[in-house]
Amino acid sequence: MQRCPVKHGNRFMAGVLGLLLSTAATGSAWAETSKQATPASPAAVSGERHLTNVRQLTFGRQNAEAYFSFSGDKLIFQSTNNWMKDTFAAAMHPADIPLGCYQMYVMDLGSEKIRMVSTGSGTTTCGYFFPGDRRVLYSSTHLRGPNCPPKPKRDGGAYRWALDDYDLFSVRIDGQDPQRLTNTPGYDAEATVSPNGKTIVWTSMRDGDLDIYAMDLDGTHPRRLTHEVGYDGGAFFSPDSKRIVYRAQHPSNQEELDQYKALLAQHLVEPGRLEIFIMNADGANKQQVTNNGASNFSPYFHPDGHRVIFSSNVETRNEGGRPEFHLYLINEDGTGLERVTFGGKFNSFPMFSPDGKHFVWVSDRNAKEPGEFNVFLADWVP
Repeated sequence: MQRCPVKHGNRFMAGVLGLLLSTAATGSAWAETSKQATPASPAAVSGERHLTNVRQLTFGRQNAEAYFSFSGDKLIFQSTNNWMKDTFAAAMHPADIPLGCYQMYVMDLGSEKIRMVSTGSGTTTCGYFFPGDRRVLYSSTHLRGPNCPPKPKRDGGAYRWALDDYDLFSVRIDGQDPQRLTNTPGYDAEATVSPNGKTIVWTSMRDGDLDIYAMDLDGTHPRRLTHEVGYDGGAFFSPDSKRIVYRAQHPSNQEELDQYKALLAQHLVEPGRLEIFIMNADGANKQQVTNNGASNFSPYFHPDGHRVIFSSNVETRNEGGRPEFHLYLINEDGTGLERVTFGGKFNSFPMFSPDGKHFVWVSDRNAKEPGEFNVFLADWVP
């Protein structure tokens, strides 16, 4: 889902949910979270030496893809919790009836109050802040209708991720003044903004394949960065905005190519095997970082600009049953793999705060029910 998966949810997380679980109205005021954050702990879980002062920020249902604002004092994330009961959030708790699919929210980390910034129609994915933190970016299907897109059917047990008809939108953090940034048929999602505040990068089907594109902040001057046949997406910039890390699945033989194209014609993709790549911000000098045949996704640059943190089932993909996904650090040349998370069975969507001192990710640790995922915040220990 990607940087943005979670289909029904969206982006790639939906595929992950399928692997993990075989079954498994815009507000104008801030709403408080339904519970207080968990008390700080000296260490998250045994073995998690990089994470201290761990706090759980959301509780219940599915909460995913939480990303810092440029100032580091807010998060944007997607949730199936209906945090707003009316426009003034009179009942300061999420509604008992969950949303059918994801809507987009902004959380103030100082107060842990939450505001819906999407329309409440269709489904959303892949939120991100613009420079100055006064506007946010996200993908939505609401122009196609108010309902959640249908879930694709499984075929032979393989998870298939629907390439729903998303477009990119910019809105103020109060959910007002929407501006449409893409207007092409098909999938436009997985968008992020460069740290220097000049460029949006995202994944689109506009030329018939799933490729990574860049454009200016107002949606002008789109340019294609990847040309390899197959899926390329989930892109994030390096701290200096000069490089991009992303995930990709390129068919390696004619049978895989034929299957990929047949599914793509049905607006579907099977994201079971993904590798991590790095390229220059203009698409040049592509290099493969991982080569393990696992499902590696949600890559993000370490603050040093030379390592990448990502989610993977590399240790459990061949064990049978439901694979576990954990976070790993790796050098840009593919050496020095280090496991970061040990708690729970699903850990993904990692991001460092702009100052590199804090870390946010999504996990099923502490989950009360199957299929529950929450946002966690920690201090990062180098």
